[in-house]
Amino acid sequence: MPEQTKPAPKKGSKKAVSKTVKGGKKKKRSRKQSYAIYVHKVLKQVHPDTGISTKAMNIMNSFVNDIFERIAGEASQLVQHNKRSTITSREIQTAVRLDTKCPHNVCVV
Repeated sequence: MPEQTKPAPKKGSKKAVSKTVKGGKKKKRSRKQSYAIYVHKVLKQVHPDTGISTKAMNIMNSFVNDIFERIAGEASQLVQHNKRSTITSREIQTAVRLDTKCPHNVCVV
């Protein structure tokens, strides 16, 4: 019976690609998490005929990661301050309000 070969995974697929190294063992590549596919989907919704360069996508990825960290950190502080153990939508909403109200943490309270 002939051996069946699997087709190469599509670009952006969720499966990790395995690479054959010496000795016939397979080594899995680690996947890098990114918001690239989501940024690209939103870009195509807003401007269907516009593309984005790799450098610009890296900047957008850093931007989304930074905003996520700020909101999560602020929500975490709110939860600790209120002596609770769960971040809810209320903490996220308040964190967004606080973060946008005082850009770059230079406001005097």
